Amino acid sequence: MELSFDALMGDPGGCLATTMASGRHYLRDSAHAALLQRVGDIIDEVPTCAAPDKRWFQRSYGRCVTDAPEDLLVGNGLFYLTEQRQLFLDCTGGHYQMTWGYEHPELTMLLRDGIERGIVWDNHSNIPSAPVKRLTQKLVELANPGRELSELHDDPDSLNTVLAGVATGTVACAAAMKMMLVNHEAPDAPVFVVLDGNYHGTDLFAQRLRGMWPEYFCNVEIVAVQPNDPDELSATFAEHGERIAGFWAEPVMMNREAIVIEPDYLHLARQLCDETGALMAIDEIQTGFWFPEVIYCVRIGLQPDFIVLGKGMTAGFHPLSALVYRGKLDVLEQYDAISTNGNAALAAYLALGCIALIECEAEQIERMGAAWHEALMALADEFPRTLVEARGIGHMSGLKFRDREECLDFHRRAVERGLWLRAHAYHEGHSTILTKFALPLDEQVVAWTAEALRGLLADR
Repeated sequence: MELSFDALMGDPGGCLATTMASGRHYLRDSAHAALLQRVGDIIDEVPTCAAPDKRWFQRSYGRCVTDAPEDLLVGNGLFYLTEQRQLFLDCTGGHYQMTWGYEHPELTMLLRDGIERGIVWDNHSNIPSAPVKRLTQKLVELANPGRELSELHDDPDSLNTVLAGVATGTVACAAAMKMMLVNHEAPDAPVFVVLDGNYHGTDLFAQRLRGMWPEYFCNVEIVAVQPNDPDELSATFAEHGERIAGFWAEPVMMNREAIVIEPDYLHLARQLCDETGALMAIDEIQTGFWFPEVIYCVRIGLQPDFIVLGKGMTAGFHPLSALVYRGKLDVLEQYDAISTNGNAALAAYLALGCIALIECEAEQIERMGAAWHEALMALADEFPRTLVEARGIGHMSGLKFRDREECLDFHRRAVERGLWLRAHAYHEGHSTILTKFALPLDEQVVAWTAEALRGLLADR
């Protein structure tokens, strides 16, 4: 049995390996300015090759696309090449989780360093290794800025406990939902208050919060409220009172056109939860690790009962999530909420590196996030007949179109141009282009991308 790339990929001639190596060198050795000038082009310097097709995929992910798919070949920084050798600027951080883009040199070096030091890829959660334990400590420090660890440990009301053995945000969210149910003492069916358009995972309960599978649930009530409507929120808490087991919110609703939840609204929700005995969960699977403070709640001075972290924690190396919560809510048994591969020590080591990079580059992250959002606001002002407004905050920003079909047409032309961004237009009334640039975003890329978008808007 031959354990080689060519054998495993079914490419005995080594064509795919040659093409990938050539593409990698092209991306790595080209300056940003040179790459930006060729975004959307076919890079003839990279040889062609035949890659595996997607005939065995599920239908929703391209099962029928068997001829020349534009799938990813190699990536570096904010750029990637497709298997057809087209150069793309990735405006979405992989799929919202590649915090530092593709093949970040320092994180790649850290990965190799971790392997050389003997850090295992994964192991049983009963015997966590040093990087996992250090990561939990670091997350507690980040969630409680200005407080000493010594005072946090014995404070049951502080965010001093971390569920680290979870690979995905879905499992982390589910753990918080379970704790809310255990904490609920009212005799009537518990009520979960959520923001309309929420996305807290893909298991049945999480999807029930989005309005799915109602026929399979009883003895639980889901009440969806409109984001940033304090009167509706107050009325909902007044109506249901102590029946409310929990309130859920994403600070930036990327599943609902990048709506930013106003800090005052979240602080009102905190107050209402305290008055009724409900628990508050802030889902930071999207926002966590994309701001200088690492945790968005810290940015707005909010202390919920649960903070869910995921996606960008390991900069895309390995799925890893965490639930940071108040010690007094530590009521689940050992295997009530855990992932088999959620104790990944090497991934935790990369997470520590990701956090260190954010802390080191905090000023640049703040500046470039503001610059990108300001660039989109300028476009919204320039094209008021086409655009409603710029949405989001920082690197997580988008453009709301007045017309859904125009949004979809813009998205199609942007992808043809070599700009990989997302269109959120699959629900009624939704018509927004979404971006989530990786943190190495710089002035040059901001200016070039804004001008490219301006050209697409003008040429409609």
